[in-house]
Amino acid sequence: MEEFVATQIKYGLKYVPANLLKSYVIPQSSAETRAPRSRGFLRGVCHPNEDYMLLREADIRWVRFDVPFPFAPEGGESRDYIAFKERCRGYAARGFSVMAVTPFPNAFFTHGIDPRTPEGEARVREVAAFLVRDLQGLVGGFQISNEMGLPKYTLPLTLDEAARFVGVQAETMYPLRKNLLIGYNSGGPEAKLHALLRPYHRYCDYVGIDVYLGCFAGVPGTMGMFEGLLRYLWAMTGKPVLLQEFGYIGGGAPKTRAQKQALLRFYGLEREEDAKSAMEGLMAKLPGNFQHSLRFDGKNDPARYYDLLFHSDYRQHFYKEMPRLTRIPGFSHTPEGQAKFYNELIPRLYRLPFVAGAMIYCWSDAEACGYCGQPDCPVETRWGLVDCGGRPKPSYFAVQKQFGRIRFLDDAGKR
Repeated sequence: MEEFVATQIKYGLKYVPANLLKSYVIPQSSAETRAPRSRGFLRGVCHPNEDYMLLREADIRWVRFDVPFPFAPEGGESRDYIAFKERCRGYAARGFSVMAVTPFPNAFFTHGIDPRTPEGEARVREVAAFLVRDLQGLVGGFQISNEMGLPKYTLPLTLDEAARFVGVQAETMYPLRKNLLIGYNSGGPEAKLHALLRPYHRYCDYVGIDVYLGCFAGVPGTMGMFEGLLRYLWAMTGKPVLLQEFGYIGGGAPKTRAQKQALLRFYGLEREEDAKSAMEGLMAKLPGNFQHSLRFDGKNDPARYYDLLFHSDYRQHFYKEMPRLTRIPGFSHTPEGQAKFYNELIPRLYRLPFVAGAMIYCWSDAEACGYCGQPDCPVETRWGLVDCGGRPKPSYFAVQKQFGRIRFLDDAGKR
């Protein structure tokens, strides 16, 4: 975890400020960026369900979800992959385009393929070629893996190895793509990843970035920072930029000192520091998902667990809170604040000529947090445009309004 954070900071300082300044003096578009915008601003959402009518009524036309590893150990296509294709057929038949996220590095290791070896890299290329050929007509584009640079998705690869993992797939898929979009994304600026992938940008129709300001890391964000990060990426890569994930948590509040003390005592602690000598017992009391996430990001090293739990984003999960500073000023972590966020940000994105589109994270609230497994943890449970029962939230109507305006402007520009 520490090395990934250090890399973000070091290369962010090297590339982000200079390219942000550069973005104001270079042309704001190119023939390459005008091509996707001529087909219409990509209006999408991540992890939808099959409520096609509600999706269509919100003027959402792209959906984004993961591709399972396509092959079964005994040979042939895996059951999960066959089910994935059927799901894609359902969307395609109703006029939606699927942004398919290709398997992560750990999926290859699970299937006995080490991408770091020549033999493993050849297999990675074979899988990439198979997917782009097999899914023609079923998907609209590919995002190659996800957020390389974040430990959850990158390990056991280093960032250099992860960039190669992405690059060779882009190189393989690009000449086979026909009308499909090919690209990749980063979690935040991740400047080193984009620098490492420069030799492969010729094989990308877009570069993506995921931005979650005011939701993590115990620090605030601003609306202008969204534009700044998109500008930096445009100037650095010269490629059409796709905001591949963005959103705002629609629930959660700071915990009081008394509430935090009560939670510590629930786990048998009086102070956070007590966990240093009691981590084994504390881990045993945490929900299974929480234990798994800590072990994975901590590389199964108990000495790392304390810092992860109390000095990283995991602190929000432990206390099940949205810290006081973790917000965008003027945008509360409420259903109404979430709606206000989309009403104000989406038009700003559309006004940037180099931005090809935006994928909202995500369609539905969740019953429990995917990281820690706790139903009352707001961090991964209150992102949706609809609630857990599929009922539209205020954010749904905000997106419907703003995506509808964009569709009208796009249609008017084609006349």
